[in-house]
Parts: sequence; structure tokens; C-alpha cells
Amino acid sequence: MDEPPAVVITGASRGLGLASAAHLYRQGWRVVAAMRSLESGMAALRSTAAAAKEDSRLIAVQLDLTDQASVTAAAKAIEEAVGAPRVLVHNAGISAAGTVEETPIDLWERMFATAVFGPVLLTKALLPSMRAAGRGRIVMISSQGGVRGMPEIAAYSAAKGALERWAESLAAEVAPFGLGVTVLVAGTFDTDIITDAGTSDHRDLAGPYAALHTKVDRRGRTAMRLARPPEQFARALAGPSRTARPSLGAPSDPTPGC
Repeated sequence: MDEPPAVVITGASRGLGLASAAHLYRQGWRVVAAMRSLESGMAALRSTAAAAKEDSRLIAVQLDLTDQASVTAAAKAIEEAVGAPRVLVHNAGISAAGTVEETPIDLWERMFATAVFGPVLLTKALLPSMRAAGRGRIVMISSQGGVRGMPEIAAYSAAKGALERWAESLAAEVAPFGLGVTVLVAGTFDTDIITDAGTSDHRDLAGPYAALHTKVDRRGRTAMRLARPPEQFARALAGPSRTARPSLGAPSDPTPGC
């Protein structure tokens, strides 16, 4: 009996990654949940997915995208567990608030390590086995901030924009091998990315950008009132994941209008 296809999801311990991992598990996939904090993250995932602790379709892999050794070890663990994954979902991300002048350079470095450099390294490590399999898909989770630059999240916007341009280049390179690349541009969802420990706030609320901070805060509160549940995003992700021999499609927004 053939084993079900395997999907790797980074940042699977919370938010969109958690919802997507749980949804695809319930759809019958083998889910490789890659995350920094295995104990708490897997407890949350098993609870959300209603999965038994010993279920072999739910596989935990330690991954810190800012650490090259961790990424290399994670790629090895993934291939040992499932071979060539059918789908690789680059979902992990962090957020930060502050103008360009206010945000420190180490924040920019961590942002790009999480959203671009780490995912590139993980993809490079897994591509040989995926090419040999002759089928599969790499999914990049982006946001409206990657489509156009937005004030007070310049580091985030720049990193997501780089992710999208990388995806476009990669798509042309891997298409001859039966591999596809998709960018999913997410709208506003009710997740903890704003309050998570990985988020940092560098705004000086009494400084020269105070008026801008107030304006952006007001818009943000309005957006969060309209935020949708992460399960809605998970259902959108499941669509391209089911395609056996995907080709590159235009970036799509599972929640247009945000």
C-alpha cells in the first residue's frame, strides 16, 4: 500500500502554519511540522488536529531558519523521514513594527534570514530529491506587504518582496523537472503574529513619526476587526497542494480585498 504524500510546513507551531498543518493532516497527508519549539508546538498541533501522539503521519522536525546548521540538519531529517516531499510550504515568518529610521539593522538581518535566506537554504537541500521524484510543489506564503511596500513594516515588506521575486526565478528553473512554484498572498487573518514573541516593536510613539504611528495603528485595528480565521487560509492552501504536476500560476490571494 502506497504511503500518503508528504507536505513540509515551516512555522507549523502557530497561526497559518498550525492551521494548515492540522487541515492537511485531516485530509490524509503525512505532515512534517517544522518549528523551533517542538514540545509546545507539537502539543498545539496534535490538539488542533485531534491526532494521537504516536500517529506516524505527524512528524516533528526542529528548525531554526536563522541558523544554517539547523536548516541543514532539518533537511536531512525530512528526507530520512519521508524522502522527497510532495509539497514544501515556506510559511514561517516574523513581524516587526517601526519606520526604517527606527528599526535596527539586526532586525533586518533576522527578517531576511527567516523569510529568504533560511528558506533558500532549505529548498537547495531538498531540491535534488524533489527533482529526482519528478513531481512536487514549492509554496511561498507572502502577504500584501510583499506586493507593495507599506509604512512601518519596511523590513517585512522588503523580505516578502524578495521572497516573491525568488519564487518567480525558481519557477522557471524547476519547471522542466515537473516541479511547480506558487506564491499565496495572504490577507488579514486572526493569528498571533502581532503578539508573538518573535514580533518586535521599535516605534517611538512620542518621536517625530508619532502622527504616522497613530494613523497606522488606527488602520491596523480596523483590519483586525475584519480578520478571518486561519482555517480559511488552510483550505486555500490545500488546493494547490493536491496538484500532482503543478506549473507556476500567478500569485493568488485566498482572501482578496485585504
